[in-house]
Amino acid sequence: MEFPRIQLQESITIHHLISFHYFEYAKGYVFDGEQHDFWELLYVDKGEVEVRADDHIHTLQQGHMIFHKPEEFHTVSVKHEHKPPNLIVISFECASAAMSDFENKVVPLGDRERNMLSLIIQEGFQAFLPPFDRPSVHNLERNPEAPFASEQLIKTYLEALLITLIRNQKQASTPIDAAIKIKQSSLQKEKAEQRIVQQIVAYLKDNLSQSFTQDQLCQTFHLGKSRLKELFQSQMQTGVLEAFKSLKIEQAKTYIREDHYNFTEIAAMLGYASIHYFSRDFKKTVGMSPSDYAKSVKARV
Repeated sequence: MEFPRIQLQESITIHHLISFHYFEYAKGYVFDGEQHDFWELLYVDKGEVEVRADDHIHTLQQGHMIFHKPEEFHTVSVKHEHKPPNLIVISFECASAAMSDFENKVVPLGDRERNMLSLIIQEGFQAFLPPFDRPSVHNLERNPEAPFASEQLIKTYLEALLITLIRNQKQASTPIDAAIKIKQSSLQKEKAEQRIVQQIVAYLKDNLSQSFTQDQLCQTFHLGKSRLKELFQSQMQTGVLEAFKSLKIEQAKTYIREDHYNFTEIAAMLGYASIHYFSRDFKKTVGMSPSDYAKSVKARV
């Protein structure tokens, strides 16, 4: 018996990635401009910036994305009255006819699209080696320790983002379509948020000996404080630092049960400055001191 095959159609295909940048510009910064034969997207992650695209000048604020089509001359400047911006700039080759929908467009991103962009950024920072903040550096260097299929995920997530933005423009506005869109968007947003939190938790588990501030975690995962707080409250019903502390204490309980280290060694292995702070956090979380917990474990044997 023969099974018919159907070749899947591709409406948006990214052929090559050319540049991957995350800039943090100060007031007064000016990029004199360039033009090239490939597409470039610029997203304002924070602050605001003035962008010139051929003869058009746009002031972009946080949450806005602009697309520069091939051979379009474009510049970037940060006025002194602007809030200093953080910018994501990604250049790529795409010959798909559907890309014409992005010509001369400034697009506001919703939560769903911002989550997709966040996934692209996270994969990019793992797939390639720094620097990511130099406008003159375009030669991407692969990270030999990149996670499996990082580059493919960048391509997949970027294509999905472009498809989603085009669909948003073409989406029918009937009540039924609107209801379906809201339901799908809600489910996809939930899954995207789960993935982000899972990635952060995995990172924390791999670094239990460290001490992080909320600002450091925001910088590492390119999330605002309010967004980071919202994600952890939604997915784990706690704050990120509280979750990190709980992970440390859970590992401490494992160490105590293994009975290979004393309390001073465990405190040091988990990044505590002293056994006093370790004991305080342990008792607050577990409801008993480390020594009492050790006794209770031995009593169960």
